Amino acid sequence: MLEEIRISSLGVIESSTLELGPGLTVITGETGAGKTMIVTALGLLLGGRADTGAVRTGAKTARVEGVVCVDGLAGFTDAVEEVGGVVEDDRVVLARNVSAEGRSRAFVGGASVPITSLAQVAEPLVAVHGQSDQHRLLQARAQREALDRFGGDTIAGLLTTYADLYRRLDAVERELEEVVAHARERAQEADLLRFGLGEVEAVAPEPGEDVTLAADEARLGFADTLRTAAEQAREALSSEEGNPDALTTVSAARTLLDGVREHDSEAGDLADRLAELTYLLSDLSADVASYATGVDTDPARLAAVSERRAALTALTRKYGETVDEVLAWAEQAATRLLDLDNTDGRIEELRSAQESLTRDRGTAAAALSAARTEAAGRLAAEVTSELTLLAMPHARLSVEVRPTERFTASGADEVELMLAANTGSEPRPLNKGASGGELSRVMLALEVALAGTSPVPTFVFDEVDAGVGGAAAVEVGRRLARLARSAQVLVVTHLPQVAAYADRHVVVEKSSDGSVTSSGLTVLDDAQRERELSRMLAGLADSDTALAHARELLEVAQEARGA
Repeated sequence: MLEEIRISSLGVIESSTLELGPGLTVITGETGAGKTMIVTALGLLLGGRADTGAVRTGAKTARVEGVVCVDGLAGFTDAVEEVGGVVEDDRVVLARNVSAEGRSRAFVGGASVPITSLAQVAEPLVAVHGQSDQHRLLQARAQREALDRFGGDTIAGLLTTYADLYRRLDAVERELEEVVAHARERAQEADLLRFGLGEVEAVAPEPGEDVTLAADEARLGFADTLRTAAEQAREALSSEEGNPDALTTVSAARTLLDGVREHDSEAGDLADRLAELTYLLSDLSADVASYATGVDTDPARLAAVSERRAALTALTRKYGETVDEVLAWAEQAATRLLDLDNTDGRIEELRSAQESLTRDRGTAAAALSAARTEAAGRLAAEVTSELTLLAMPHARLSVEVRPTERFTASGADEVELMLAANTGSEPRPLNKGASGGELSRVMLALEVALAGTSPVPTFVFDEVDAGVGGAAAVEVGRRLARLARSAQVLVVTHLPQVAAYADRHVVVEKSSDGSVTSSGLTVLDDAQRERELSRMLAGLADSDTALAHARELLEVAQEARGA
């Protein structure tokens, strides 16, 4: 609940403090005194847009502070602490500075915060209703929200269930759309991978095969050259035609050194080493001869190797520098192909989920529609009853709930308030069949009907009684007083019939020193209230007739409030 509002340098108000309490607080004053500055100040505290033109002439900065008692405000303390503010003795100070240059600063519990944070913290505290809100009431969304509020926990629970299904279905449909949209690309990629894997599988390369075949092809291509070289090498090592060769030369050297072994042991050692070399040359000569004999000169084999190498080269041109890289690509491609081939399966899963969620959403929407239809009848009856008390005895409000085929985040219903203002007239939409005064009373009747369901602790009405007078004005005051039994109500009014029902009456008074005009706020006592009501009734504060009428109004209001 708001306990206090402090205003400085805002419009015609130089510096004033408005102390608030529970129940109905009425603000009155002469035209131009600055009553609307109270509502402007509240708008700034709620994070509304700042108007530099509202800064008092000659002042650098306008400032508005609001003291909020957090007792009974569930979640408000957490919201304050979340933005860095401090709650002291169950009180929080909200503040807003607006400079003449256009800069604006906000504070919550002593912490400087962005304007959006102030709005988020303060918005649940106050519901402001003015002439502009009558136009808001004409919007389909506002009418649906009013009905849902009236439906209470029943509709709130059904709406939560429906909204969850709506969001889940929306997410599934968006994912399905994305998967289907890319399915063609994924299918094309899968086909390319399958083709590539088919090529690799057809060739069936072995690890390192390209290196082995390259060596085989070189050997087969130069078989004659290799055989000739091997035969000549064998002849040089061990000649079959009696030509000088290495084996003969080494054997002769061994014989010479072996013959002088007895004269020098070192010569004997050299002879032994030459003997070993003789054995090695003999073995090597045999191996060279065997190699020469084994060199393959099969043209068919060479052709087969060349053909195999060509097949492997076709793979390495596309899938890797070597056969080993081709095999690595094939392994990765096979894994990717498994993922791509699951696209159809994912699409089927999503379509199945889509069908299931669509059915569930339809069921939830039907249940929500039924609950709204039931609540619509009760709301229409209550508002119609309130309108009768607001001097519209022949008015009849109906609430139409029309199911549609279009699903939105709030359901599949169109909700419209219809008003038949007179006996025999057909109900018409509010934007077509209601005057400004009638709209004011319909909005007030709605707020009274919704009072028990609204979580907002404070209501502010800015001249919503415009276009209302006489007996209707008395009933407006009576209904505002009734609303004030369950909430804090602040009313800016020009009607004495409404002001008479106040628990606290505040007057905005304007004064001038000839060059500067200022306004201040004064809480009236009983005698002052009579004089102010007299002024509002007749324009004369000291008229005996007007004073008598004012006392009568106060007595009637006191009796009604005590009833």
